[in-house]
Amino acid sequence: MSGNDQQLKHVDEMTLLMYVERQLDRARGQEVSTHTQDCESCRTLLRALERETRLLTRAMLEEDEALPGRLMQFQERARRGIQWIWGLVFGLAASGAYALYTGYVLPWQQQLEQAGFGGSNLLGLLVFQGAFWKGWQSMITLLEMLAMVTLGGILVLFFRRRMRGSSALALVLTGLCAVLALPGTASATEFRKGDSIEVGRDETIKGDIYLTGARIRIEGTVDGDVIAFAQSLEVNGHVTGDLITFAQSVHVNGQVDGNIRAFNNNFTLAGTVNKNVTVFGETISLTSRGKTGGSFTSFAATLSLDGSIGGDVLLFMGHANLAGKIGGSVRAKGETLTIDSTAQVDGKVKYEGHQPATVSSAAKLASPVDFAEIKERHDYRGSDYYIWRVIWTAAFVLFGMTLFLLIPKFAGETISAAERYGAPIGLGILVFFGVPIAAIIACFTVVGIPLAVFVIAFWMLMLCCAEIIVGGVVGNLIFGKTADTWGMIGRMALGFVIVRIVYTPLAQVHVVGMLAALGIWMWGMGAISLALYKRLQPVIAPNLPGAPNAPPMPPNTTVGGVMA
Repeated sequence: MSGNDQQLKHVDEMTLLMYVERQLDRARGQEVSTHTQDCESCRTLLRALERETRLLTRAMLEEDEALPGRLMQFQERARRGIQWIWGLVFGLAASGAYALYTGYVLPWQQQLEQAGFGGSNLLGLLVFQGAFWKGWQSMITLLEMLAMVTLGGILVLFFRRRMRGSSALALVLTGLCAVLALPGTASATEFRKGDSIEVGRDETIKGDIYLTGARIRIEGTVDGDVIAFAQSLEVNGHVTGDLITFAQSVHVNGQVDGNIRAFNNNFTLAGTVNKNVTVFGETISLTSRGKTGGSFTSFAATLSLDGSIGGDVLLFMGHANLAGKIGGSVRAKGETLTIDSTAQVDGKVKYEGHQPATVSSAAKLASPVDFAEIKERHDYRGSDYYIWRVIWTAAFVLFGMTLFLLIPKFAGETISAAERYGAPIGLGILVFFGVPIAAIIACFTVVGIPLAVFVIAFWMLMLCCAEIIVGGVVGNLIFGKTADTWGMIGRMALGFVIVRIVYTPLAQVHVVGMLAALGIWMWGMGAISLALYKRLQPVIAPNLPGAPNAPPMPPNTTVGGVMA
């Protein structure tokens, strides 16, 4: 046997490992390969090293380490348990939603139906009926166009590999031309803007009209809706549609065939309205010549009703005086209510105030006034107060748990943003006050009304989440931070309960509690806004390789004829 055979009688483990990793030179690797083909012992060791190397490489590439069988069984049982927990969560959430609907929404809906709203709520009347609906139609048209453009892009990508480029482009252009050739809805809307605007007595406007000015007078006929933004508005003519006003002073002496939706300082109705009237203002007056065929709803400081109302009346006021004829029932809430001798009410009168209504003996009422005194403070001695506090706290905790389970990463980012204190509080002040103001400004354009509704809805969602975020920060201060989802939920629940116990009773009785509540809301809303801002920022990929550094040149090196 030669010397090389004696040397390679059994190859050591390190040499075989270097052979597996291809770190031997070519000659040495050829010798090891030849030897392992003849030596069964070395070949067995080589195969074991290859198998261990593959397992180690695979383990290093896997993100999650494989669990043993016993732990996998426990994980499966835990997953089934979580499914039961989700069922319990949604069951309790459904029960809470039902309790909220029956306790708050349904009574309001019944009040609105009694006030002559025909089964639809106030939001539906303000947004989804009359001229306000045109804003939604404009938004839907815009969304349809965006959808068609998106569909065209998808078709291009789909047919790009199946057809020649010119054929696909021709197909898409043909489809877009067909869409653009479809007949659009006819619109005869007129806009007028100026310091003083007047619709003449002999003038007839076919379609809707939008008026913006300091002084507006309508003497003629508008065959459509009127939307007016003015300092003073006077309607002496005929409006066949709805009248929607945003003005300081409004006088309606003519006829409106539709509804009146008014947001004014002073409002006087001395004409005829065939449908319903909804007014938000400081001083509201229905003169003896005024008449409305439907319901009358008002939110006012001072109210005087001397005319005729065919439907029900819903009043939220400081001081109200009823002296006219009301064909339906009356529901009123405010400080004082006076019913004069000339008043006639065919339905029931329910009044909630600080003192009983003053009713003249000559007034014609279908039944005596049903009076309920307004309670200034909650009865902290009653069990109902604490039961409802527990129910609302549990509902918020379930809401927070659902959010943490659905978006755990974003929830953790929001809590981390809230722990910076200064930045979220400052941003929260801006969001808390700025977003509603921006939404109100957007309402001055009809197309902006749907956007304003969505913005306010998202703002209210942030308001509901603010205490949950602050509760998560308080929980982290007590137990420390954690990346586990259920650990975050436990900290949030405990912190939320502590926050509610601290500020809720104080907010009911003292201004300091209200300031604390405002601070918590702004803090949480600012944290959510800050986390959203970071999410929307462009992300720079970390650990990008930089420009290679040139190695130092050895001494006595000539570069371009110059000695370095």
